[in-house]
Amino acid sequence: MRIGEIAKQTGLKVETVRFYEAEGLITAPTRTGGNYRVYERAHLDRLSFVKRARDLGFTLDQVRELLRLADDPDGTCEDVDAMATSQVAEIDRKLADLKALRGELVRRLDSCVRGPIADCRIIDALAPRAG
Repeated sequence: MRIGEIAKQTGLKVETVRFYEAEGLITAPTRTGGNYRVYERAHLDRLSFVKRARDLGFTLDQVRELLRLADDPDGTCEDVDAMATSQVAEIDRKLADLKALRGELVRRLDSCVRGPIADCRIIDALAPRAG
């Protein structure tokens, strides 16, 4: 299949497929006489794996490590479990940050007197502080 088709099937942009190839996350596909890339089922499977890992918040370096681990059928799950546990902790940290941000914004909204912009607490909170 050509790059547009594999991009569509994986939900990636064509540029992202090229980027992942350049980053070595997938092997270089064969080329036609007209220099078009020709992707195989293995490329589709690997790109789908990469996309799902990225959707779960793993960095490119972590995806590389997950791919390395996945390519070793005799390996153990310990390293994968450690990476997943670390990712859950990172998600929990981000959720706590988002909850704090939400709380701050709600407090600002609750203190809003709905008057002129000059008295707006939200605008005031966003404005740079004089140092």
